[in-house]
Amino acid sequence: MIIIGEKINGTIPSVAKAIAEKDADFIRNLAKAQAEAGAAFIDVCASVENSIELETIKWLIDLVQEVTDTPIAIDSPNVRICAEAIKFCNKPGLINSVSMEGDKVDVIFPLIADTKWECVALLNDDTGIPQDAEKRMEVFAALMIKAKEYNIDPSRLHIDPLVQMLCTSEDGINSVTEVIRAIKAQYPTIHVTGGASNISYNLPSRKLVNQAFIVLAMAAGMDSAIINPLNRDMMGMIYSTEALMGEDEYCMEYIGAYREGKFGEKK
Repeated sequence: MIIIGEKINGTIPSVAKAIAEKDADFIRNLAKAQAEAGAAFIDVCASVENSIELETIKWLIDLVQEVTDTPIAIDSPNVRICAEAIKFCNKPGLINSVSMEGDKVDVIFPLIADTKWECVALLNDDTGIPQDAEKRMEVFAALMIKAKEYNIDPSRLHIDPLVQMLCTSEDGINSVTEVIRAIKAQYPTIHVTGGASNISYNLPSRKLVNQAFIVLAMAAGMDSAIINPLNRDMMGMIYSTEALMGEDEYCMEYIGAYREGKFGEKK
């Protein structure tokens, strides 16, 4: 599982406070802790006013890169901010995100075409979020035409099938898992990602719902997730699910992660 560490996000009150107060140590500590917990990318999302978003993202990226060489996931709904922020990164990372809405793909794909940058792509377009699996796959097909046009290899894409609130869903996560399976069947090397916490909004004991979602999504083919790597129960669930799915020979990754203290009882 490719872990995208979600904790440096201005929508989180403690992070918003750190950004407002320019608490550099708070940000550094969050970055270092997530890297040590196993994050493959450190997501950086400012969530501030447009006029200061780029300078804030630069400040956050600089702090993260002071304490870890884990690649950055540049996170903004404004693709032009993402495009500008690429120059602040010491190495290729992940753009979070594009979609078939407006010109987002046409801004980012040509910029990263001849690089090693990866990209999250959401399955929505100018009509909004498709409400069934068939329509999401239509958006996916259009997206992959664009990827081929710009020579973006499928292995560099992390497709987000759009995980929505469980409490408003009529069929649980069946539509999401249907989309995941269909995507992986067409493009085995492509990644499928999503924000696990999206599923549990407005529900009690959210962590339990998030963990159950991860197990079912991984069984369907999800191999990338935007989560909190400091959640030891979630990390344990991921390692154990990989072992149960036969993706961890002799459970060596599971055993190694446990010995490193990434999950289980604190030593």
